[in-house]
Amino acid sequence: MSTGSAENVAVRDNPTASRYELLYGDDLVGEILYRLTPDAVFLVHTEVLASLEGEGFGARLVAGALDDIRGRGLHVVPVCPFVSSYIRRHPDYADLVVREVSD
Repeated sequence: MSTGSAENVAVRDNPTASRYELLYGDDLVGEILYRLTPDAVFLVHTEVLASLEGEGFGARLVAGALDDIRGRGLHVVPVCPFVSSYIRRHPDYADLVVREVSD
């Protein structure tokens, strides 16, 4: 499977499953599991199909989730090491990170 064009890739929130989903065409190819609290969204675990690793799909998924979180006026706790690393490499998302939250 190739990376395809940006038009074929979408990120959507699935609140029923507590996850952000990465769609490539009609196929679910990745997810970020989260836990929502009144203060923040805890991004717990990111996974992309092994066949797509290294193709930028994980970055698209994280960026889409962070953009949605920002658009909703929420903050994030990056529990997942992949999300933490992404935010360190893209400091324009650093303002979303909260250090202390109440459960």
